[in-house]
Amino acid sequence: MEKKFISIGNETLAYLDEGQGDIVLMVHGNMSSSVHYEPLISRIKDKYRCIAVDLRGFGDSTYNNRFDTLEELADDVNAFTEALGLDSYYLVGWSNGGGVSLKLCAKYPEKVKKFFDIEGAGLKGYPLYKKENYQSTGKPYESKEAMAQDPVQVGPMVSIFEKGDGAMMASIWDATIYTVNKPTREQSDLWISETMKQRNIVDLDWALATLNMSDEYTPYGAGDGSIKNIKCPVALTMGEKDIVVPDYMVLDNYNALGDLATLLPYENCGHSPMVDCPDRLAGDVIDFFSK
Repeated sequence: MEKKFISIGNETLAYLDEGQGDIVLMVHGNMSSSVHYEPLISRIKDKYRCIAVDLRGFGDSTYNNRFDTLEELADDVNAFTEALGLDSYYLVGWSNGGGVSLKLCAKYPEKVKKFFDIEGAGLKGYPLYKKENYQSTGKPYESKEAMAQDPVQVGPMVSIFEKGDGAMMASIWDATIYTVNKPTREQSDLWISETMKQRNIVDLDWALATLNMSDEYTPYGAGDGSIKNIKCPVALTMGEKDIVVPDYMVLDNYNALGDLATLLPYENCGHSPMVDCPDRLAGDVIDFFSK
C-alpha cells in the first residue's frame, strides 16, 4: 500500500486509497496511523473503496498548526473528504479515531451513512488528571503545558517520542494493546515505525481529556450536548480484554446513542480487533454496512 497526499488549507494529509465500491473512510487512533488499518483493508477492499487518512501530526501528514480539540481534527477530515470530492461515506473509527468520528458524525450528519466504532473513546473524554505520588487526584490540568509534565500518562510518552525509542514503544503496545494475540514481527516493525512519526501527543491528550459531547459536567467543564446531533446508525465493539478503553466508555456511548446504537461484545479481544479477531471484525463491518 502506497500513501497519497492531498492539501487542505495549511496542512497536507497522507492517506491510503485501496479497493473499489462504496467508500469506507477510516480514522485511526492515538499512537498509530492509516497503516494500522491494513488487516481490515486487506479483508474488505474487494467490496469497498477503503480510504484511511493520517490525521494532522500523525504518520506522514503535516503538523503546521497545533490543535486543542478533537473537533478540529474532525474538521480536517471533513475538509479532506471535500478535497477528494466525497459527498457521503461509511465511517470506521478506532480508539481516539472513534472520538474524532463521533465529532464528525455530529457536525456533518448528512455525510455519514453509518459509523462502525472500534473500541472507541467515550463521549465524555479520556480521564487525565493531576497526580500526587503518581496517583490521580481527579483534578483537571489548567493547561496543555501543565499536562505535558504529567508523570504517568503524558510525560513518559513525550520522552519516548523525543528519544525516538521505538523499542520502548513496542513494549508498551505489547503490554497494553496486544493483550490477546500478537502481530507478526513484520507487522509490528511497520506499525511501530508509523507510531513513532507522531508529533502531537500533548495536543492529543489534551483534546481527549477535554472532550465532552454529553449534557453533563466533567472536571474539565460542561458538555456541549453534541452527541444528540448524530443521526446515523452506529455499531460499537466492546473488547472483553481491552485495558485501554474500559467497558463503561463504550456503554456510555451506547446509552447516549439510544436506538441508533448496536453493541457488539467481542469475547477474548483486547484493544485491537484488527489483530485479535480480524476476520470477525471484517465480517461485522461488511454485515453492518450492507444492511
